[in-house]
Amino acid sequence: MRRVKRVQSEEGELDTRARTLLKRLIECYISDGQPIGSRTLANESELDLSSATIRNVMSLLDDEGYITSPHTSSGRIPTAKGYRFFIDKLMKVQKAKTHEFNQFRSKIEQVSETNTIISMVSEELSHLTSLAGVVMIPIFEQVTLRQIEFLPISGRRILVILVTNDQNIQNRIINIDGDLSRSQLEQAANYLNSLFFGKSIHEIRSQLLQSMERAKVELNAMMSSAIKMAEKTFSRGENESHDCVIAGQTNLMEYSEIGDLDKLRQLFDAFNQKREILHLFDKSLTARGVQIYVGQESGYKVLDSCSIITSPYHIDGEQIGVLGVIGPTRMAYDRVVPIVDITAKVLGSVLNHQT
Repeated sequence: MRRVKRVQSEEGELDTRARTLLKRLIECYISDGQPIGSRTLANESELDLSSATIRNVMSLLDDEGYITSPHTSSGRIPTAKGYRFFIDKLMKVQKAKTHEFNQFRSKIEQVSETNTIISMVSEELSHLTSLAGVVMIPIFEQVTLRQIEFLPISGRRILVILVTNDQNIQNRIINIDGDLSRSQLEQAANYLNSLFFGKSIHEIRSQLLQSMERAKVELNAMMSSAIKMAEKTFSRGENESHDCVIAGQTNLMEYSEIGDLDKLRQLFDAFNQKREILHLFDKSLTARGVQIYVGQESGYKVLDSCSIITSPYHIDGEQIGVLGVIGPTRMAYDRVVPIVDITAKVLGSVLNHQT
C-alpha cells in the first residue's frame, strides 16, 4: 500500500508546499468569502502544481485540521487552527496609511472630554475596518483629581463634574438625601477640592473611609454633606472602571458567517450587555502589544464565529485601557492589525498630552 505523504515535518511544521497553499487559500477566502477549490489554487498559487497534487495537499491539510469543507463540494475554508497558523507563521502585516491617523489625531486633539474622545476612536476603528470598534473607557483609578463641581439638576439629583489630569472632564449624576442650595453645593465642592486635589481615585476612596468616620463626630453639617456626596461620586459600582464604547455593530450583518439571525441576536445581546466583551478586554489589559483571539480562543461561545484583535493604550507608561475590533474570523488580519495597533498609540498619545 502506498504511503501518503504528510504535510508536516517531524517538528510539526507544515512543509513549504503546504504553507504556500494554505496561505493562498486563506487569502482567497478572506477576499471572496467562498469555499476555495483546487482549480482556484492552481491559478492563484506560486507553485507550478497540478490540480490533482493540490487536491492531495488540501486533503492532507483537511486531515490535519487546518481547513475544512463546509459542504460536500471540494471547496475548502480555513478553520480556527488554520487562521492561527496563518497569523503566527504566514501573515505579512501591511503598512498602515499614516496620513489617515495624523488627520484623525489632529481632530481628537481638539476635544477635551475623555468620553467624547473614546466615542470618536471607537467610530474611527469601525470606519477604517468595517468591523465593530470597541474602546474601553480608561481605568479611573489611575487618574488624579484636579477639580470637582456640583450643579443642581432637578429635585435631589446633582450633576457632578470631575476634572482630572488638568483637562479631562467626566460627568456623573448622583442623588442626595436632602435639599442643598447652589451656594451650599459650591461650599461642598470647595471643601472637597481642598481635601482631595491631586490625589488618585484610589487615594480618595481610602481617605473617604476615614472621613466618613470623622464626619459622625467632628465635621459640621456642610462638611458631612460634602463627604456623603463624595462617597456617592467615587463609590465603586458593579461596572465602574469596566465599561466600553462600541460602534459599528451593524457592519457585522454584512458577513454571511455570522449573518444567521440567531447568531446575530446572541452577538448583539453580548454587545448590549458588554459582560463577555469586557472580560475579554480586561484579559488583554494585562498583556503586552496586539492580541488576536480566533473563534473559540476567546473563551465565550457567543464569539465562536468571531475574531477579536486588541491592543492596550498607555498613559505615562501605564496600560490603562484596551481598544480593538470584533468581526468574523474571515477578516483581513494583515490590514486590521496595524490599524488597531496605531490607533491605540494615537489614543494613548492624545490622552498623555492632556495629563
